[in-house]
Amino acid sequence: MHPSNSKESSPARRRLLGTMVSAAALLGLNAAGAAASEPAPESANTVPPEPKPALPEELLALARLRSYQTHRSSSWDRTGGNDDSVRVEPGQTATLLEVSGAGVVTHLWFTINSHDPMHLKNLVLRAWWDGETTPSVEVPIGDFFGLGLGEYFVYQSALLAVAPIKALNAYFQMPFATSARIALSNEGKVRTDNLYFAIDYAALPALPGDVGRFHAQYRQAAPCKGWTDDWANQYEPRINDRKNLTGEDNYVFLEAVGKGHFVGVTQAVEQNQDGWFGEGDDMIFIDGDGLPTINGTGTEDYYNGAWDFGGQAFAYMHNGAPYMVNPERIGGRYCLYRWHIESPVTFEKSIRVTIEHGHANNRSDNFYSTAYWYQAEPHAAFPALPAPATRVPRIIHFGGSAPAPPQ
Repeated sequence: MHPSNSKESSPARRRLLGTMVSAAALLGLNAAGAAASEPAPESANTVPPEPKPALPEELLALARLRSYQTHRSSSWDRTGGNDDSVRVEPGQTATLLEVSGAGVVTHLWFTINSHDPMHLKNLVLRAWWDGETTPSVEVPIGDFFGLGLGEYFVYQSALLAVAPIKALNAYFQMPFATSARIALSNEGKVRTDNLYFAIDYAALPALPGDVGRFHAQYRQAAPCKGWTDDWANQYEPRINDRKNLTGEDNYVFLEAVGKGHFVGVTQAVEQNQDGWFGEGDDMIFIDGDGLPTINGTGTEDYYNGAWDFGGQAFAYMHNGAPYMVNPERIGGRYCLYRWHIESPVTFEKSIRVTIEHGHANNRSDNFYSTAYWYQAEPHAAFPALPAPATRVPRIIHFGGSAPAPPQ
């Protein structure tokens, strides 16, 4: 350095060194080691740092960006006006969704204006996946939404909900690989003046091969004819001690063939006899088992209640008895549901889901039910849908502890 510039350059040099030391401190380096660029070698006793825990998936699940396309088929007024419904004449079928390609139906919504007091029993919901010739869903619309006695009530569950007033909602996932068709038929004698609907679905590039198709099937026994009408008390030894290990004469919710899993059931009951109808056990037979693979302890237990529900209506995410009128009397009415979404009941070859009507099938009440499941196609033929007039609940007088009908 030239001597003539030493006084002038010294302050500048000090400022530069001070700046370097400050920057090193901000970067986590000490002044003495600021120039070292390579880390010191680890000793044999150095403990490696623990890996950072992975973020829980649920923390980001709702924020994950999606790649599918969301669509809706609805009854909106195509003119841009406010006539956002369709009319369905007796004998007519309204197509609600018809789409090609792969996708998943994620939500159904309906509300209905009809002068038919039994339109919930007379309007039938059907669905076909991937061009099949017979429907995978065939259920009166009220029964599909858990309103199995033809009357509206409000309740909430994980898969079905009825909101004020008369708003029907379903949240089952209904996948399809090549096409989907959903329709509603009026099998009654009165026109449906206003059918409002919205079907939400996601379009996908393709559907994975290990995905089952959604199914829903209606059944009824009105009445479930019991093996005796002769009792003064249904807990007397002749009734209470009767054995039923094989499920003979049980009411059948579902019989299916193939590979799949059962996800739940809605059931409606109208009592034809006095007393508690629900001493019957649930019995599920899987893959041809001669004895029940799964055996329950009573009807209210299957629906995850207890002690005849205590006559108290309730509705939870997985289970409920949301509608209860005049319990344990002739004309008593119940609507029930149980979802197995915490652990669907799997089958490789076949499944038969049943329940007793009274202990060992001694009672003769009216049962109406819808079973919901997923399976690989093809599915077995459904039983013929009962005629509209026979779906309407009506009391049928039997003996047992019930008084004789008036003359």
